[in-house]
Amino acid sequence: MGETGMSGSMQGGALRKVVIAGGGIPGLSLALALRQAHGDALEVTVFEPGLDRAALRHRGRAFAVAAGGRRMLTRLGIWDGVAHAAEPILDMAISDSRLTDPVRPVFLTFGQDGDGESPLVGEPFAHMVEAEYLVDALLTASKAVGVAFEPVGIRHAQANGRSIALALSDGRETDATLLVAADGSRSRLREAAGIGWVGRSYPQTGIVATIGHERPHGGRAFEHFLPSGPFAILPLVDGGALGHRSSIVWTERAADVEALIGGSREETLGEIERRFGLNLGRLVLEDGPSAHPLSLGMARSFRGERLALLGDAAHVIHPIAGQGLNLGLADAASLAEEITEALRLGLDPGAKDVLQRYERSRRFDTFAMAAATDGLNRLFSNDILPVRLMRDLGLGLVDRMPGLKSLFIGEASASRGASPRLMRGEAL
Repeated sequence: MGETGMSGSMQGGALRKVVIAGGGIPGLSLALALRQAHGDALEVTVFEPGLDRAALRHRGRAFAVAAGGRRMLTRLGIWDGVAHAAEPILDMAISDSRLTDPVRPVFLTFGQDGDGESPLVGEPFAHMVEAEYLVDALLTASKAVGVAFEPVGIRHAQANGRSIALALSDGRETDATLLVAADGSRSRLREAAGIGWVGRSYPQTGIVATIGHERPHGGRAFEHFLPSGPFAILPLVDGGALGHRSSIVWTERAADVEALIGGSREETLGEIERRFGLNLGRLVLEDGPSAHPLSLGMARSFRGERLALLGDAAHVIHPIAGQGLNLGLADAASLAEEITEALRLGLDPGAKDVLQRYERSRRFDTFAMAAATDGLNRLFSNDILPVRLMRDLGLGLVDRMPGLKSLFIGEASASRGASPRLMRGEAL
């Protein structure tokens, strides 16, 4: 698609319709934000072929929602509805060891605010939220404010001046002021628009599971850096057969995954126990495991003519820092802000300069996070002795520098720097 035109005024009878392709968390958050801000003055439609299975597809997964994302979800009015499924992360411990090491010394800890190191006063820097509850709450709230849902896909899109024509997978046609592609890392709409993708696959696979354990986690998250990749233990709300639960995000060499989790559940649990440790007592495997190939990628542009890319359609990063969802929420908050400002000025929300502002607001932040997570994975996913010694020394130094720890916490929790209004808990 070529690009034409700058912002012009929206005439009284002009089309005011945003179409979102994809019913994931970023797309639903954008739809809800726009309808709450504009009501019936803006038509918002979400196209998702698997709409009736949206929450079910997310079962067994949990996300680390940073403080900025929680403020956004609170402003959107859905946090109270998922609070029962949200466990605050009060502190985090980081170790670096081999799987065969008899002990795993902790080199770095991040506290909440008890020792003055955190920029977040009176709030955790993240919550672990079970994804199915988050999706269900977003769907319910979106329907309540008049977001329209269509259980079909978009087969083709063609910009034609002041609108974009959409051919649907069931043979119907419609048009919109703006099309938002939130259809995942293999976005067909991105490819059809001729927007390039730069990235690579990691020789690693992410394994996700829910683990039950005897002893309480106390809101502490662990990140064990092992030669094959990080093994994260993330606290969930109490429940399950043993009374307490955690989510694991286990990064493993792709070539080894079948041998590690392809056997019986007892054999899989044995491999998990070797990495999980004995601090939380007896373990049971409650949900999973599921395996997900890992990759790094970014679209060459976050926009086309009357097209904006959102979430994984624009960028994919390594899960080492748990920031993938938070980047998608920030995309939704930023795009909602740009669309809102254009509409309140009587301008065209799908025009080139509006989408350019959205891209500028997100590109540096996304690139910085992608580079940081890729660098961390390269640094820690190896067993080279001099590198291990240097990184462990570095972790120890950071642990003794409250100012630097505060910086890291602020960046991870989206509490520093310029951020969209919704991420600050402010109305659009």
